[in-house]
Amino acid sequence: MPMTPEQRATLEDVTQFIYREARLQDEHQYDAWESLWTDDGVYWVPANGDDIDPEQKMSILYDNRSRIALRIRQYHTGKRFSQTPQSRLRRLVSNVEIVSDDSREIHAAANALVFESHTRGDTLWASRNEYTLRREAEGLRMALKKVMLVNNHSALYSMAFLI
Repeated sequence: MPMTPEQRATLEDVTQFIYREARLQDEHQYDAWESLWTDDGVYWVPANGDDIDPEQKMSILYDNRSRIALRIRQYHTGKRFSQTPQSRLRRLVSNVEIVSDDSREIHAAANALVFESHTRGDTLWASRNEYTLRREAEGLRMALKKVMLVNNHSALYSMAFLI
């Protein structure tokens, strides 16, 4: 079924938001990245499967909004030695789609491939990302980002950056 002009505009807004979020992460602009989150935002990277209960099972990352802010503050101390020197990052984002859309929230998904170059070597991180984006006065903001790494069932390299 063809998309309406409103649906096309929403998809374009969501795609541009996701591209901007990826660029801010790649460029280590974590203060600007943090400003994309809602006050009740959740950042989740599951381990050992995609649909685990993060309250019952271990996750690679399961941060509420205050924990996201704490990670950013820790990064700014200069004592995050796992990122000395900083990884060079580039994300490729594709297959952006709107899963559902109501007047308040948009549920979207995208595939991502992150290339990380670090002194320990180069690593590829592939994932399917799910987003809950909220319409707020200043524009779209992230209420949820769930990063489902393709290989989250295996032992992973230290992930010293925000995937």
